[in-house]
Amino acid sequence: MNLPGLIAQYGYGALFVGALLEGETLLILAGFAVHQGYLQLHWAILTAMLGGFLGDQFYFWVGRRHGAWVLSHFPRITPAVERTDALIERHPRAIIVMVRFLYGLRTVGPLAIGISAVKTKRFVLFNALGAAIWAVAIGGAGYVFGHAMEVWLNNLQRVEGTLLVVLLFGGLIFAGWRHWRVHKKSSR
Repeated sequence: MNLPGLIAQYGYGALFVGALLEGETLLILAGFAVHQGYLQLHWAILTAMLGGFLGDQFYFWVGRRHGAWVLSHFPRITPAVERTDALIERHPRAIIVMVRFLYGLRTVGPLAIGISAVKTKRFVLFNALGAAIWAVAIGGAGYVFGHAMEVWLNNLQRVEGTLLVVLLFGGLIFAGWRHWRVHKKSSR
């Protein structure tokens, strides 16, 4: 099977799983794939929204139900939880919407919000809004990137497979570096 066939067959599923976890890299790649005509824009955005929303709902639920246990068993996330808690005190609605955009708080943020006094209904509403903004903004960035690359390279189809592989590996390296930095910083 060729690259377009693989993207068409597995692209939405990979995007959903990626959005459940963190998903920026896969969402940018999905935006790029939309620009190339391999995925449909509305389905990519809806898939990313749903995955991002459900992922953050899960982390919120874990924080709400098992927050004390998580903090006692994973003390290295305590600084990020405290940082999120301080932000929640000042701007609860904005933090719920924007937590997915804040470096180092993508997964810990919803957990910290679950530990906080934020009401579940409020979190659901603002989490849905945040997921929609995130999916459109990051997916749109991938689409714009695809357009820019096509203009820059003039004939993107000639090198699109290589470019997708480079972007994927670059994204994985960046995600690994971010993960390493967060763990290094929290272990101090």
